[in-house]
Amino acid sequence: MELKKITEGVWWAGAADWDRRLFDALVPLPDGTSYNAYLVKGTGKTALIDTVDPTKTAVLMNHLEKVESLDYIISQHAEQDHSGAIPEVLRKYPDAIVITNSKGKEFLSDLLNVDGDRVRTVAEGEKLSLGGKTLEFISTPWVHWPETFSTFLREDRILFSCDLFGSHLATTSVFVEDEWKAIEAAKRYYAEVMMPFRTTIRKHIEKFEQFPVETIAPSHGPVYRNSEKIVMAHRDWVSERVSNTVLLPYATMHGSTELMVDYLTESLASKGIGVQRFNLATTDTGKLVMSLVDAASIVIGSPTVLTGAHPSVISAAFLVNALRPKLKFASIIGSMGWGGKMVEQITATIANLKVDLIAPVVVKGRPKEDDYAALEKLAGEIAIRHRTNNIV
Repeated sequence: MELKKITEGVWWAGAADWDRRLFDALVPLPDGTSYNAYLVKGTGKTALIDTVDPTKTAVLMNHLEKVESLDYIISQHAEQDHSGAIPEVLRKYPDAIVITNSKGKEFLSDLLNVDGDRVRTVAEGEKLSLGGKTLEFISTPWVHWPETFSTFLREDRILFSCDLFGSHLATTSVFVEDEWKAIEAAKRYYAEVMMPFRTTIRKHIEKFEQFPVETIAPSHGPVYRNSEKIVMAHRDWVSERVSNTVLLPYATMHGSTELMVDYLTESLASKGIGVQRFNLATTDTGKLVMSLVDAASIVIGSPTVLTGAHPSVISAAFLVNALRPKLKFASIIGSMGWGGKMVEQITATIANLKVDLIAPVVVKGRPKEDDYAALEKLAGEIAIRHRTNNIV
């Protein structure tokens, strides 16, 4: 396989994974993914920035077949989809040194048994000259692990951003071809992986402004020749701006909760509020978490199973709680037979969300006239909260 040229002395050497449909046994991958490794060759030294998932080691080694010597392996992130081929690369190049930070060295030892004698640690702002190619290391922790850093190639103005600005998208081209599709995939990736760290990412984006970045080369997905739009999109996602939208994830067993969701959907829409509904029996989890990036409010709908919430609702609520989106308001609706603690369970599951909880609406059996009136009141309360907080 041939290396794919990005610019003079810089090549993509990674692997596309067209058939992978699940990441971390959790994240859906409708478009596959890629594991991006980049070869940078100066007049004196050669470096490989990151490697690939262990399942694609043979692809990387094929790319490196004609690379006679390698001096450095830059390990920006120790998670195995980026570091997994390091042991094999070190076997091929016995004089190569792994460059990482102190935390990365610890993780590479724990995860891959990388010999510490073959690792050199670097600090924030440190530079590595390859001869006409200068790599500068930028500390970007908690995107999304504590050891993560980015690398700036000063002469070519390329930011190797690791997972930041990434997307799960397998393509035949190194570069972005369909900008809308790439940013949509990047939003899904941000929502599923990066959203809990938005405050930290905001600071990292500000730090990148000190560098004359033209090209962004992430560790997943295509390379951005023009960095402006993907950076602008991330600035919006990590901002405090929310949209005039209510999310309605729900489960229904005998149709009562769905009747409530139907009524609330229409009532909110009549008040000028956007609604995104997700039937948890069939929904794409990725679509649900993408909607969390911008929405102002969430109303979780559940029937009562025995004495608690529906398991799919608890799973969704747990995920929302873990991702910690910038939601402002939340409520719960649902139905019960003889009683239970459905509301208490869901409330406890979303305890990390910094939201104002609006009084829930729970009905016994199928909703009746008074119950629909309560749903109308809930929709009105949400509309007032949105207007009062200038959410339009």
